[in-house]
Amino acid sequence: MKFTDRVVLVTGSSSGIGRAVAVAFAAQGAAVVVNYPSEREADAAHSVVNRIVAEGGNAAAICADVSSEVDVAALIAEAHRRFGRIDVLVNNAGIAAAGAVHEMPVSLWDRVIAVHLRGTFLMTRAVLPEMYARNSGRIINTASQLAYKGAPGFAAYTAAKGAMLSFTRSTALEIGPRNITINCVAPGATHTPILDDVPAAVLEDIRRAIPVGRIADVDDIVPTYLFLAADEARHYQGQCLSPNGGDVFL
Repeated sequence: MKFTDRVVLVTGSSSGIGRAVAVAFAAQGAAVVVNYPSEREADAAHSVVNRIVAEGGNAAAICADVSSEVDVAALIAEAHRRFGRIDVLVNNAGIAAAGAVHEMPVSLWDRVIAVHLRGTFLMTRAVLPEMYARNSGRIINTASQLAYKGAPGFAAYTAAKGAMLSFTRSTALEIGPRNITINCVAPGATHTPILDDVPAAVLEDIRRAIPVGRIADVDDIVPTYLFLAADEARHYQGQCLSPNGGDVFL
């Protein structure tokens, strides 16, 4: 039980990779904060908590829009009220929106950037003071292999993910010699709800382009998060690990 006595907060963990990451940390002994963005996701978030509790773990679901400074403050306060501390932060909340640059509404661009980039900044800013005070902590940001290769129709998403990489590196330099790390995971194409509306022919094109010959399952992605949160990853700082099946070589 590698994470016994640690508290892990996973944003955007009512579905997809975030859900699997939350369940995996709980299985390794952590108390887990399952964050979800709105009441529309409440049932899904509570189902994650119910699964964790049924398997003997400890978790709480807390609603917060990570792009809102007020919501983030309330999320951190409630996490502290429930569990007393935050040892590991996984900035996973994100949305995808397709559209050509010349047709994209400014409001859509702003929303994608806000959830991914502003949310990562607000959450990181909120937890760093307590991590500095304890001289311990782990922050893991969910990027994407598309931050490196781009994708037509997804300029907002790829721009946000690329900016998260730069944010991670600069913050790592600020953290310095403390016993705190900040790193990224950049998953490749993964079977999650974000792919539900992608046509089968497009998915097949994606699969054929991946050297290992398949799109990832969440179980292919989760171990990277567990590793970066562990004591054994203490010498990883400002790095990006990309379980992508060879789609991109970093």
